[in-house]
Amino acid sequence: MLSARLIRLIETHHREIGDRILRDIRRQPELPSVRLLPEAELRERVQIILEHLGDWLVRDAEELIRKQEEIGKLRFEQAIPLHETVHALCVFKDNLIEFIEEQGIARDWLGLYAEEETEHRLGQFFDRMIVHLVRGYEAAWHVAARAA
Repeated sequence: MLSARLIRLIETHHREIGDRILRDIRRQPELPSVRLLPEAELRERVQIILEHLGDWLVRDAEELIRKQEEIGKLRFEQAIPLHETVHALCVFKDNLIEFIEEQGIARDWLGLYAEEETEHRLGQFFDRMIVHLVRGYEAAWHVAARAA
């Protein structure tokens, strides 16, 4: 399956792609709070996702998706605005899609289908991550509001 080849390509180039994602996040003027997070923390989150992307796209990624709730709570505790947290995940996804588009996949029907299928699966994966991230952020927000 060609889309599996694209996912393996992402996993193989995880360091290069991770560097690219982090550079892009650091350059985004809309992410002033996220840019202040420690490099090591951001790099770890990016690498965990990239190194195992194929496993999570093929099998149920519930473990990673649920981890996003913890990340959402952490971002609330770090006073990172929710919109910045979500935007950073969008930057991540956009960089993955750009990487796929740069791979010179044949522009025939099979190549286009594989690219579209991979982008669709990535979109679903990141959508689920965002939902759980927001869920965790809101849970922490509600706890803080009740305590106040």
